[in-house]
Amino acid sequence: MTNRAVLAEALIAQTKWSNAKHAPLAGDASNRRYERLTDPETGKTAVLMDSPPGKAENVEDFARMAEYLRSLGLSAPEIYAEDTHYGFLLLEDLGDDLFARVLAQTPSMERALYEVATDVLIDLYNAPSLSLRSYDPSLMTELAALSFTKYAQAVQGTHDADARNRFENRFSDILHRETSGSKVVVLRDYHAENLIWLPDRDGVQRAGLLDFQTAMLGHPAYDLVSLLQDVRRDVSLGTEMQMVNRYIVATGVNDHDFRTAYAVLGAQRNLRILGVFARLATEYGKPSYVDLIPATWTHLMRDLEHPALVTIANLLREALPAPTPENLDRLRQK
Repeated sequence: MTNRAVLAEALIAQTKWSNAKHAPLAGDASNRRYERLTDPETGKTAVLMDSPPGKAENVEDFARMAEYLRSLGLSAPEIYAEDTHYGFLLLEDLGDDLFARVLAQTPSMERALYEVATDVLIDLYNAPSLSLRSYDPSLMTELAALSFTKYAQAVQGTHDADARNRFENRFSDILHRETSGSKVVVLRDYHAENLIWLPDRDGVQRAGLLDFQTAMLGHPAYDLVSLLQDVRRDVSLGTEMQMVNRYIVATGVNDHDFRTAYAVLGAQRNLRILGVFARLATEYGKPSYVDLIPATWTHLMRDLEHPALVTIANLLREALPAPTPENLDRLRQK
């Protein structure tokens, strides 16, 4: 047994899952590991999250957010046991029916599932907030610049530092102008592979929530664009427009301002993702993320057509290398 396996067993031994069988579960882009525990007598299951301190997100943040979301009547996993010092949580098992998996098997359910996912965000818009770090223009600009320092740098061996500086100054101004106003809790990684379909529950509880430990306070459009401009699966344009309309009508936000912020935050998110995926491929040995870069680029190019982004659109088109097959191969071979 590894040291972390021993530590995990010490936690599990204090619960009713002490005799459970363990099986690995698919992980994500982080350094967290997951195991499914199955009780041999009842067949009931739970999930062990192993999040090593200093290498992955703090489990206290996950636990705090799970408690907050559950207090709102949303389907975050119940926490059965925790060891925050060593980075372990024993969680309710919400199952394997990721939205992405359900939709791959039954595409006709797209609108129904996205209505539920959008309604979760409407509930968060109307919910009392938490004291969290703000996802502000300064931080958003810094993360968007990863498209230069990680993506362009990795593809070309260098990047245009002058263009990056001009981008940062202009984009910061755009973000200050177009994304100001009241903030809500944003989960920041809200998409079809972090949502689990729970058809036996009612209303918004049919969307099981995962991967929310990095939640911050941000603009209400952020999680909606994360959901609808999903680089992992193509959301139909009709569904995207219907869900944006659904959100605007239900919350009463200003239509023009919200749609503008939606495009601006879409650009910010997709610029950040370009850098993150390039870094995962070149620095963390995860070349499969390169396959998601073309979809990210497509979303970015569409966002840049919005008039609010006119001062950076051509700059980005000229400074960032397009994800041609040759450029993607360069990333895979790093």
